[in-house]
Amino acid sequence: MSKYIFIGGGVMSSVGKGITTASIGKVLQSRGYSVTAVKIDPYINVDAGTMNPIEHGEVFVTDDGTECDQDIGNYERFLDLNLSKDNYMTTGSVYLSVIKKERNLEFEGKCVEVVPDIPNEVISRIKNVEEKTKADFVLIEIGGTVGEYQNMLFLESARIMKLKQPKDVLFVLVSYLPIPSVVGEMKTKPTQTAARMLNEAGIQPDFIFGRASRPLDEPRKKKISLFCNIREENVLSSPDVESIYEIPVRFDEQGLGDLILEKFELDKGTKDLKEWEDLVNRIKSCEEEVKIGIVGKYFETGEFNLLDSYISVIEAVKHASWFYHKKPVITWLSSSKYENGENLNELDEFDAIVVPGGFGTRGVEGKIKVIEYVRKNNIPFLGLCLGLQLAVIEYARNVCNIKDATSREFNDKAENLVIDIMEEQKELLKNNNYGGTMRLGSWDCNLKKDSLAFNVYEKEDIKERHRHRYEVDNSYRDILEKNGLIFSGINKDKDLVEIIELKNHPYFIACQFHPELKSSPLKPHPLFKGLIEATKQKTA
Repeated sequence: MSKYIFIGGGVMSSVGKGITTASIGKVLQSRGYSVTAVKIDPYINVDAGTMNPIEHGEVFVTDDGTECDQDIGNYERFLDLNLSKDNYMTTGSVYLSVIKKERNLEFEGKCVEVVPDIPNEVISRIKNVEEKTKADFVLIEIGGTVGEYQNMLFLESARIMKLKQPKDVLFVLVSYLPIPSVVGEMKTKPTQTAARMLNEAGIQPDFIFGRASRPLDEPRKKKISLFCNIREENVLSSPDVESIYEIPVRFDEQGLGDLILEKFELDKGTKDLKEWEDLVNRIKSCEEEVKIGIVGKYFETGEFNLLDSYISVIEAVKHASWFYHKKPVITWLSSSKYENGENLNELDEFDAIVVPGGFGTRGVEGKIKVIEYVRKNNIPFLGLCLGLQLAVIEYARNVCNIKDATSREFNDKAENLVIDIMEEQKELLKNNNYGGTMRLGSWDCNLKKDSLAFNVYEKEDIKERHRHRYEVDNSYRDILEKNGLIFSGINKDKDLVEIIELKNHPYFIACQFHPELKSSPLKPHPLFKGLIEATKQKTA
């Protein structure tokens, strides 16, 4: 039977529950145990697919096409897992499932109530993951912050599981300890309050992870131990670190693996974090910089930058850079500043440019100007999803002389829609059927031999993850190919363009899929590795 570890957050959102969950899993994996992870989001949204990335962060997509929270990406990267719809749930999906069961008379005419029927549905889903994966440990991250109304039912699920299986369930509280600049001292009262709120939900935390800009000192640990009713050795320090991939190593140094396995009365096994420790050492030893510009629009929110909108792209760039012992320096470039053809020469400062995915018309002309500039000036370039579509539009306009080339997404009245919508999508949009209806999940792609794509992947058939509605219109392929654009990756089942590239350029390649979703620190994605390798030639 699996053991269950629930992870909740205290004091504020974005405290690091997802990375903590993934790091706990990595520590347990290093002891020889199998691990899986579940994310619970307290949103009425059925999935993350309709959420604005500026407000919610990146929408991660699994092989089976589930549009989910970015923490699923953290789990996959840390734990080397391919997760699925079973590993993700929202308030909306749970309620929808219970209501469907009620409509189908699966409750046999009984009165269906919020408690216990909603928590029971949550528990059923967690048990389903256990049954399918046979994992030794199921880690369950509860989104939001302790004390919020939205996640109370999920805490209730944890309470009920602990009640029924007291020896099989632990609860972790990840809580923030502020250091007010006017005071100059780390304060524990917010964490004490968070622990008390958790107690009010019927849960006593087994571990408290203190998130702060600096490590917890002994006085703070003693105070948390005393006032939160927890042994001092079960208060762990989780300070800010240079790289999130350090965190499993730091937890292991504090004896986390031993502490968890002792709690569950399990064999401590033989510790093996060497590969992860080597990764951390390599990250710290990188000195030679590689400058990467990412041209996007989903990182400006008021006066702040929300980098979570492109978190998988950021991590994929880092993974590939570290592979070549390079220190990545990533700069965010707002596409709107290039729309009038100005400021483009600043792109010469970068070793490579990435144009990631996105939706809507805002900023697209600026991105097209950027793509034209990097194409003409031999700056290594990688386009992702929308990045491919804009590269095709740019080439059609400026090389094939189709001056009004565009996408139906931007102007459905234009004559030359070199990017158009798939036929099956037209009916969906006509009926306002947006949720979960894009081309999603893993699709096959066949690579043209002797192409750049074939050389970086080193194989002919690949599978990659998608999330989009628009495609290259095949009726324009002939003129584009005659003018030098190479279609090096094709989905044969539907005859869809998956990868384009150019010859006689250090690295100009774009893909209709999202390769960043399959990159991990120990297995960098080939397309990102190719990009970083090309920068070595540029700087040579």
